Amino acid sequence: MSTARSVLALSKVVQPWARLKSNAANVVRPVMCSRREKSSYTPPPAKYGGRHTVTMIPGDGIGPELLNHARELFRFCCVPVDFEVVNVDSSVTSEDDINNAVTAIKRNGVALKGNIETNHNLPPSHKSRNNLLRTSLDLYANVMHCQTLPGVQTRHRDIDIIIIRENTEGEYSSLEHENVPGVVECLKIITRMNSMRLAEFAFRLAREKGRRRITAVHKANIMKLGDGLFLKCCKEVAAGYPDITFDDMIVDNTTMQLVSKPQQFDVMVMPNLYGNVVSNVCAGLVGGPGLVPGANYGENYAVFETATRNTGKSIANKNIANPTATLLASCLMLDHLRLHDHASVIRKAVLKTLSETQLHTADLGGQGTTSEVVQTIMQEVQRNGFLNPKHI
Repeated sequence: MSTARSVLALSKVVQPWARLKSNAANVVRPVMCSRREKSSYTPPPAKYGGRHTVTMIPGDGIGPELLNHARELFRFCCVPVDFEVVNVDSSVTSEDDINNAVTAIKRNGVALKGNIETNHNLPPSHKSRNNLLRTSLDLYANVMHCQTLPGVQTRHRDIDIIIIRENTEGEYSSLEHENVPGVVECLKIITRMNSMRLAEFAFRLAREKGRRRITAVHKANIMKLGDGLFLKCCKEVAAGYPDITFDDMIVDNTTMQLVSKPQQFDVMVMPNLYGNVVSNVCAGLVGGPGLVPGANYGENYAVFETATRNTGKSIANKNIANPTATLLASCLMLDHLRLHDHASVIRKAVLKTLSETQLHTADLGGQGTTSEVVQTIMQEVQRNGFLNPKHI
């Protein structure tokens, strides 16, 4: 990868490693228009000595051990990042922990996190810590790049889909009540402001990445006002991007099309709940939740995590979790901080370990441990001379 240069903040959301596809004709998509839309957000500048401070939220399940491996790898690769660790206890009713995490992210601008468990057996007053984090920081856009990875055997090949999900409203608005026993009303909130800015984000990102088509996923045939407003906003924004083809698809048909012919999709944009479902379907198509990184963007902050937000509680502390998604999420974070060379070093080593050494964890049918995979990644970094100052 070339050295860091002046680029838009959103131009590194989806990275060059994503172009590893067997069909060479699809490796590079030409940019259809030279006009660029500027983002109002710029990554936080480095502190004294060129180092960045990043909030780290270990989360639950496999989160703490995987983030420890990420920190170990950063140290090995001499990445100029210092972590401010903030623990969030998902079992307590107090929101002090999550408020401390929000404050830390506001202070540092960027975070790397594990997923925080949301226990559905707790009373309705208990709010999801993950949801509180996203709404408090107004992280309105969740981005997941779902693609076929080298060395991973799956039923479908040549998948290359960017999923952009609204992240702060919809069915996740936490507005429900039971005024009459046995009758629950749960409110789905769709606003023009959030729909417009998400659509603009999606089209701007698609143009930056040279993508040719955006599909809006909805259920406007039934929810004519709510999903109808979202679809209308997408169409309005699409009119300003004549170089990008726009279409729409009903969500139930979308899931069927994804499992039968996922290659037909390029960029997909959708409300919150549909994004949750579609993201998990797509992760399954390319090998599972241990492979796909995710990012959450707002006007002022960015938080990076695994795309499907699984805690992996059943395999915690067994040294068998797949570290790929967490490490690739950390690469997205480094690119966001414009530490592109460090991101490239780690990403190349992760993908080479995945494809060439065939050292796979149990979720991919292998017998490798988490520690063995991370150690092999470090060996790849050292073997290729990436620690040479000329490369960093």
